[in-house]
Amino acid sequence: MSSIKEIFRVLKDFITIAPVIAGFKPPKDNEAASMGLLFQNTAEKYADKSALIFEGRELTWGQYNSLANQYAHLLKQQGVKRGDVVSVLMENRIEMLAAMMGLAKIGATAALINTSLKGKPLIHCITITKSSKCLLGEELAGSIEEVKSELGLTQQDYFWVKDSGFNPGLSGAPDWAYDFSADIEAMPTNNPPETVDIKAGEKALYIFTSGTTGLPKAAVIYHRRILASSIPYCKAGMRAKPQDRLYLCLPLYHITGLGPGYGSSLVSGASVFLRRRFSASQFWPEVQQYQTNLFVYVGELCRYLAMQPECPEEKNNPIQTMLGNGLRPDVWDQFRSRFKVDRITEIYGSSEGNAAFLNILNKDRTIGTSSASLMLVKYDVDADEMVRDSAGKLVETEKGEPGLLLSEIDAKYIFDGYENKEATNSKILTDVKKPGDRWFNTGDLIREIDVGFAMGLPHFQFVDRVGDTFRWRAENVSTNEVGEIINTFDAIEITNVYGVEVPGAEGKAGMAAITLKAGEVLDIQAFSEFIDRELPPHARPVFVRIQPQQETTVTFKLVKGTLRKEAYHLDQLTDPVYILKPKSQTYQPLDQASYETVMQAKAGF
Repeated sequence: MSSIKEIFRVLKDFITIAPVIAGFKPPKDNEAASMGLLFQNTAEKYADKSALIFEGRELTWGQYNSLANQYAHLLKQQGVKRGDVVSVLMENRIEMLAAMMGLAKIGATAALINTSLKGKPLIHCITITKSSKCLLGEELAGSIEEVKSELGLTQQDYFWVKDSGFNPGLSGAPDWAYDFSADIEAMPTNNPPETVDIKAGEKALYIFTSGTTGLPKAAVIYHRRILASSIPYCKAGMRAKPQDRLYLCLPLYHITGLGPGYGSSLVSGASVFLRRRFSASQFWPEVQQYQTNLFVYVGELCRYLAMQPECPEEKNNPIQTMLGNGLRPDVWDQFRSRFKVDRITEIYGSSEGNAAFLNILNKDRTIGTSSASLMLVKYDVDADEMVRDSAGKLVETEKGEPGLLLSEIDAKYIFDGYENKEATNSKILTDVKKPGDRWFNTGDLIREIDVGFAMGLPHFQFVDRVGDTFRWRAENVSTNEVGEIINTFDAIEITNVYGVEVPGAEGKAGMAAITLKAGEVLDIQAFSEFIDRELPPHARPVFVRIQPQQETTVTFKLVKGTLRKEAYHLDQLTDPVYILKPKSQTYQPLDQASYETVMQAKAGF
């Protein structure tokens, strides 16, 4: 039962957001509406107001727009045209945002590259998007230098952008790149004419799905998608206003930091305190110093904050609203009670997905509600498949029962998918409820929950990733693809990868059960070096189990159910188990002392 106070709070919330929801219409593909035009209009409206604060620098919206225009004009001068794709490899900083806005203003597409990628994954991201140029930050130039011979680009195609203070002794760009920064100041600051003509149906960005094995999929983000998500997230979720200030430390190549975070600033005119990367120890002091009252998060980041010892700056802090995804229930409670955050707006969605959830009524421990047409279908976790009835139809769940989330694809809830059409088609189910219908398979288990009085709006809670994907370090990890990489190690016959729970850690850690080829012995040092070289940090298995043979189904599909249950628990195993401890690059045998440290949540994960 909801209290009278809670009912009145919900009514007040609903009255506030109802006009926003009722009055919002996403732009049509042929409308002149874009991320660049939204930015330009906001900059004109709030020209003298603070827009960005970063490492001692502060730009007004007018100054920020002028800088983005200089990027746009120089990009055009260097041959970038409307419809071209330019890879952007820079850490969070003012120049990265100016580059992205400059590209948007001239109708070019920015492929936002994960800054941790190197080698084959980096080559893959640049080539799959058919990038004709690469805007690269000085701080990451080494990553490009290692692979430039395989990219097919010339010296004039690498646009090198100075990073103040990164290497003060360096006078300019390396000889294999064009010194983009050297010519910026000479460029005009007026708005490029084409910005007002760019259509909502043109490609704005490529955002890569979490680098599951270093071979991420390029999700296509159209301008209409940016506008259709940023406006509701800002007005109904963040409720940002021009006088607000947002603390933004998530990577800008990540959809949460870019869409709900930066997008809310574009819509509202709120200023952004921007950080290169998250620091748990500096968070509350900076919140107080810069008086940031809005905060965009992922659950892992919040867990780190909750683990920190109390500090004076967290008391009476100005944070009023936080918006993000993956907030664990126990951490949620700490942000309510310890940090006194009044509004927690958990969201659910994906770069490529067609449905989004938003906790608009500020209910606890829920991803909120969605206006999309949804189905929750029963899922057999052990068999790793959807449950069907005798007629072959998918079976829907009862209220409160976890189910695989499907979202109907229609004219309003479009599934734009990936650049790779095969990958796009693999996520679509057809003829589910009626002939010809199409549904997006999210790969996630959620359940409907009772949140008390909620204006009749159903509310949901995220449960888990299913089957061949799990989430670790705020990134999605594909078990199949990780397994395929590990299988290329000479001594290994076959690998079965799955996620396991670690006390005190967000998501699930990767575990690999490996079977060696006949007569082989695992060289753990060589294997460790292989894993470090071939997989990004979040995709590296934390635990490795050496199994004499793998269990499979009659159709030769690897069985994961028993392995997940046994996990790394020494009392249930006779097989050797190794652990990759935090900040270590070498696997070590999991002994009883190490196991107890993990189980007591003292291992540092």
